[in-house]
Amino acid sequence: MSKSYILSIDQGTSGTKAIIFDERGTVIIKTTEPLKSYYPTASFVEQDPFEIYQSVINAVKNCISKFNEQFPGEEQNIVSCGISNQRETFVLWDKNGNPLHNAVVWQCKRSVEVCERLKENNLESAINSSTGLTIDPYFSATKVMWLNENNDTVKKAIKNGEAYFGTVDTWLLYKLTNHKSFKTEYTNASRTLFFNIYNLEWDTSLLKAFNIENLNLPEVTFSSDRFGDSTFEGTFKKALPIMGIIGDSQAAFFGEECFTNGMAKATLGTGSSILWHAENLSKQTDNGMLTTIGWSIEGQVNYALEGVIVSCGSTIEWLKNQLEVFTSYQEIEPMATSLKTNDGVYLIPAFSGMGAPYWQKDWKASIHGLTFGTTKEHLVRAALESIAFQIKDVIHSIEKETKTSLKELKVNGGITANEFLMQFIADLLKTPITNMGITDVSAWGAALMSGLGVKLWRNLDTLPKLPSDMIKRYNPNKDNDIVNKAYLGWQTIITNKTE
Repeated sequence: MSKSYILSIDQGTSGTKAIIFDERGTVIIKTTEPLKSYYPTASFVEQDPFEIYQSVINAVKNCISKFNEQFPGEEQNIVSCGISNQRETFVLWDKNGNPLHNAVVWQCKRSVEVCERLKENNLESAINSSTGLTIDPYFSATKVMWLNENNDTVKKAIKNGEAYFGTVDTWLLYKLTNHKSFKTEYTNASRTLFFNIYNLEWDTSLLKAFNIENLNLPEVTFSSDRFGDSTFEGTFKKALPIMGIIGDSQAAFFGEECFTNGMAKATLGTGSSILWHAENLSKQTDNGMLTTIGWSIEGQVNYALEGVIVSCGSTIEWLKNQLEVFTSYQEIEPMATSLKTNDGVYLIPAFSGMGAPYWQKDWKASIHGLTFGTTKEHLVRAALESIAFQIKDVIHSIEKETKTSLKELKVNGGITANEFLMQFIADLLKTPITNMGITDVSAWGAALMSGLGVKLWRNLDTLPKLPSDMIKRYNPNKDNDIVNKAYLGWQTIITNKTE
């Protein structure tokens, strides 16, 4: 019996990956294609929409070429395509499919003043109760407003009802299907700041308040659905069905099998995104958490609370690149474990302010508890512990919000290779930590969505389980007095900063 394969595309900010998975979740072929960002000013971040699309085409062509070399005659067994994409980044284009402007990237801060104006107009409550989000340049809407107010081409197209809006998934789908498909799905729509996540419709009142009510908006559907068919510029002889689309953080959430209440995932990269599968939701959250759509399949929409940590791996990079505390990342764990305790040394990593649950954009980073006995090892351990403490604060806030205890935290990202940090987090949370052992978990989540869409798997219960030898679990130690005492010191410093 022949194998079935799924093409998964992970379109990220720095590049595009194309991966062929088999039906058991094994990576068969993987190719990557870099993608440039452009910085017109210090706070502006843009990408060329055609370069985004071309990075996808190039990655897929290379991937399929390598696949055909290794598995001649097997291309017909690639049954579907799934796409995960950078969230919040968007493109505006005209009725002929020509971009009206460069794609505006999620990192772009051009709309700070727009956000302040919306807050002054007392729109925070209405926006939060509809979208689950807070007013911030991170999300798409305020940057669409900025373009409408500052770019004559965009302004004219919106006024005449000739501007088409799409997050990256929609733009790619539109291009891949020769303009036939104009769709998105619930997770990407939920990051725009003008989609009502409760009635699952574009919010016409918010669009009117933002003065962009004439935008042409895509049809919204489940993450696992038939979005269209594409030959990927002739790469495939027969058009391949695109059966799954999902935002990259939510794709990781799904790939980590966070299917039940109290399950959470933490992606530990430059910053950290913590998503918590939540059933007990209110339309207003009190603890700085965002409410978002975690994933959806036919007839089922699942919600999540999200906590965003601004500085995670970037703190470690600062120690390496700016202070030259160490030269190789392999040095970090031995340095941290050389100390039994950290002797009261703490690092508050507010290099760009602090995210959830503090939301202190004006804080500056600081180091506390220094003595003449403080060493480089103390600084490294303080940086690692700061990651754990922030995760603890987010998890505690979500537990309080949902009145539900954390069952298990799934982790992914480069820092998860640090076993000291993983065990420290487990001890601090008093909850098991699981690393699924798959590097491309967002691509895997998109592949799962696509496989469900094409009925390769019937339901969640029949999804393939990754090999157990890939999985690394960290169980909390009963004797964790050192960890608890360290956390009390952290809380004292944070409390004093907020007063």
